[in-house]
Amino acid sequence: MILDGTLSKMVVSATQPISYQLPLSSNLVPLNPYLGQTLRLQFSGEIYCMNCTIRIKKSYQGGYCFPCMRRLARTDLCIVKPERCHFHLGSCREPEWGQSYCMIPHCVYLANSSGIKVGITRKNQVATRWIDQGAIAALPFFEVTTRRVSGLLEVAIAQHVNDKTNWRKMLMGNNEPIHLIEYKTELVAKLHDDIAAIREQFGEECIKELPNADIVEFSYPVLQYPQKVTSLSLDKQPDIKSKLLGIKGQYLIFEAGVINIRKYSGYKISLDVSQA
Repeated sequence: MILDGTLSKMVVSATQPISYQLPLSSNLVPLNPYLGQTLRLQFSGEIYCMNCTIRIKKSYQGGYCFPCMRRLARTDLCIVKPERCHFHLGSCREPEWGQSYCMIPHCVYLANSSGIKVGITRKNQVATRWIDQGAIAALPFFEVTTRRVSGLLEVAIAQHVNDKTNWRKMLMGNNEPIHLIEYKTELVAKLHDDIAAIREQFGEECIKELPNADIVEFSYPVLQYPQKVTSLSLDKQPDIKSKLLGIKGQYLIFEAGVINIRKYSGYKISLDVSQA
């Protein structure tokens, strides 16, 4: 069976192990059943903007044409650096979108993905964010009122804990156990002055500690982790045919290498599962 469509980030369900579906335009292809079998991905050479759907030669900021990249709030610098949110200045590119995306409760968390890290996400999508990062365990740390507050708090915590995932290490699957609750307890004491300063600016209720939050653990559908991570590119290798050994984060782990599906949002491909 051959299926055609444009890619977007994989849809996940927080089952044990995680359940993955590959979007191809309006179709969702379950991937877990194909573990251990050979799949073929062929890039047609066509790329479409994830917003306006026009055909483009090159995508920007995760799947957009250049005009949309310049116009959309979701592609602004403040999305990757939320401490620079400028909604309060009245200069948000899409105020209605910003109201629904940024001016809502966010969660600041600790996770074990490629080691201990701090991260932020909207309160209503915590599990999805953790899975997309390939975390094997996560612990909600604080609940805050807006994305800007979460960014300022993350910057303070990042003085003590890494805020980046080493994707290569994450895909090798050799995570060492981390005592997240102990880390959280130590960090709360170190953050006293930073939290006080943020509360002075935004109000006492802008940051709420979550002392009774539970650790959430995840397992991924992986038959074999790579000993050496080789990255596959649809631009350089438009025809990929290999055995699917696992799925973690937004990566497919093939015998031939790994590919970040989210990176190729808007790429039109054909998926051949007849080899399976």
